[in-house]
Amino acid sequence: MAPYLEEERGLFHGSARLVARPASTAELAALVKICAQEGVGIVPQGGNTGLCGGASPKDGQVLVSLQRMNRIRSVDPANFTMTVEAGVVLQTAQDAAERADCMFPLSLGAEGSCQIGGNISTNAGGTGVLRYGNMRELVLGLEVVLPDGRVWDGLRSLRKDNTGYDLKQLFIGGEGTLGIITAAVLKLFPRPRDRQTAFCALSSLDAALALLGRARAATGDQVTGFELVPRIGIEMGTALVPGVNDPFGQAHEWYALIELSSSQQNSGLQEALEVLLADAVEAGVVADAVLANSLEQRAALWKIREGIPEAQKKAGGSIKHDVSVPVAQVPAFIERASQAVLRAMPDARVVPFGHLGDGNVHFNLSQPVGGDKQGFLARWEEMNRIVHDIVVDMGGSISAEHGIGRLKKAELHHYKTPLEIELMQRIKQALDPNGIMNPGSVL
Repeated sequence: MAPYLEEERGLFHGSARLVARPASTAELAALVKICAQEGVGIVPQGGNTGLCGGASPKDGQVLVSLQRMNRIRSVDPANFTMTVEAGVVLQTAQDAAERADCMFPLSLGAEGSCQIGGNISTNAGGTGVLRYGNMRELVLGLEVVLPDGRVWDGLRSLRKDNTGYDLKQLFIGGEGTLGIITAAVLKLFPRPRDRQTAFCALSSLDAALALLGRARAATGDQVTGFELVPRIGIEMGTALVPGVNDPFGQAHEWYALIELSSSQQNSGLQEALEVLLADAVEAGVVADAVLANSLEQRAALWKIREGIPEAQKKAGGSIKHDVSVPVAQVPAFIERASQAVLRAMPDARVVPFGHLGDGNVHFNLSQPVGGDKQGFLARWEEMNRIVHDIVVDMGGSISAEHGIGRLKKAELHHYKTPLEIELMQRIKQALDPNGIMNPGSVL
């Protein structure tokens, strides 16, 4: 049972009565019905890559792994949809779409092990949200085992269905607290045949916003990804992560990784990107830029961005903040939050990076060089309060794409209004009156 009980960051150590591994919706429904009759809590788990402890069981609870429910039921390239079971690994879904000459656009660091059910339950984001939206925008229909063991079949592949409440939205982002997702109809898109990638050294943090606006306007809004990288991210990566290299001879404070894509083979995006960057250099927005001329070079540029979490892990303790603010407020938020945390902890290393295109900043703090890891991590809640107060004051969210789980439950109750908490509790009571679905998470 051990692999199911240890979560990604090691912050929670689960303890379950047993681990169940159903192979079908019918088996899972039978299990849930028994647990409902006995009043036993159920914690659903996908690839166990979550970052908020939402899949960590407690004593007496049953952990339900969806691993064996991993069939791709159908792919419909004419309708641009795919129906998959919850245990399908994200990369497997991506590969199945590609074989049908389509694309499933959700992409994130754990895609080789995270599962579709978990992606939906946490409303996963990733690097393509700017162009394609969160997981919520990529789901057309769901199949769900309800807390009493009944099965709701909402596996519809319709783009338009205006027949009352959109029930699937209750379960997307619900983290398994209202029911267990067993299958989903996903949106597909035309497969990209032209990708253009550039890594840009910025003249300032504010220049990132200017470059994003220029990129969207100059390419007909074909920007797939726009990632912000700080200098410290490159320094940590080159020192600690094999394969991460600084593409420039001179150091800069801020960088942006831009990716454009089109389903057309000769789309003109390369020329558009070259003109965009030349104009941005002339305008003083970009100080330097490197364009990828091969798949290997593209992978090397993405490795810089994707290597930051791994580098932070190797650099010692890290206090995480997965937050979002309005896109126009990202530079101001980073500056304001950095000043605030450094006043409280002057020797902390501030590592803000992430999806600037959709306003999602991973505002992380790494422990001081040579510092005490446990002493640093003991200030997690203090740093959370400093950062989250600023986020909420700027009209943002304390959880952009990682969910609430057990980790952020107190923060959720602190920042949500009493009416919002009441409405959430009333929904929970209506669907799960006995409180057996992922008890201890979210609410």
